[in-house]
Amino acid sequence: MAGIWVRAILLGICLAAGALAGPAFLPGEAGRWAGLVGGLGVFLAAWGAERWVRRAPPAVVFGGGSGVFLGLVALAAMRAGLGVDDPVLLVPLGACLAYLGGAAGARGVRAFRAAPGKPGVAASITPKILDTSAIIDGRVADMVDLGFIGGPLVVPQFILNEVQGIADSTDPLRRARGRRGLSILERLQAMEGVEVRITDQDFPKVKAVDSKLVSLAKASGATLITNDFNLSKVAELQGVRVLNINELANALRPVVLPGEAVQVTLQKEGKEPGQGVGYLEDGTMVVVEQGSGLIGQPVKAVVTSVLQTSAGRMIFARPEGVEPEAEGGKRRRVWRRRA
Repeated sequence: MAGIWVRAILLGICLAAGALAGPAFLPGEAGRWAGLVGGLGVFLAAWGAERWVRRAPPAVVFGGGSGVFLGLVALAAMRAGLGVDDPVLLVPLGACLAYLGGAAGARGVRAFRAAPGKPGVAASITPKILDTSAIIDGRVADMVDLGFIGGPLVVPQFILNEVQGIADSTDPLRRARGRRGLSILERLQAMEGVEVRITDQDFPKVKAVDSKLVSLAKASGATLITNDFNLSKVAELQGVRVLNINELANALRPVVLPGEAVQVTLQKEGKEPGQGVGYLEDGTMVVVEQGSGLIGQPVKAVVTSVLQTSAGRMIFARPEGVEPEAEGGKRRRVWRRRA
């Protein structure tokens, strides 16, 4: 509400200044109307600049502002050197120099931010936007604490509202997950040297939260941190850099090759007859053929194959010292009809 009143006051000032200055250029009523139109144009230009400043990254705003300042300095130098005081020439020239300076400064900053550098340097400068799944998961706090993720951490207000809504849920499990997310945010804010920003920037025309996250990341040039597989793919298709914590965890799991032995405790039967299912310490599922009779026991199994999927990795194995069954389990008897 305060912003609306400030804009209304600025509009009144621009219109009043235009109405007073217009007769100096055009006599009579025509000058006053021309001044009002000019004042309205100045207000619209200022409003557009404000919207651009709110959406652009701070570094780009700084570069653009520096370019505008240098353009006006160049105009003052040209005016002093050439001795030109004609406003008909100075106003368009000043506008062109300010525009060119601002565009050049903003483009230079974007090019500098996009330039490849040493590993970890660019990543520590780029803002990181956290979505709900990454906040509730909690592993992002450990990654920040260990120094694997740097740079300002940005939490949009609509994401904070979503986490708070989960924390206020009547379902005990959802309520516990939401409160865990709020605790993770408090932990991040308490970390020394870690900047956590709560941004009010929103996109009212965009309804879905995931679409708002992608729009915010594109507008601010930030990296999106999430655990949502579908959101990761949609953001990557739109040119947004994504850090998926689940994909990182899968990439950090130790490599297991066929023929190697693994130690696993079978916990349940598999989908196929005779299979037993267990899990390694990192959560990798191990399906042991001929292991249904070993449920609840630690088994040393030999890896036969490894299946990598988008959801993770699955290992197929058989107990050590046990030969694989022939196809079909038992030899089939072929009955022939006598002639």
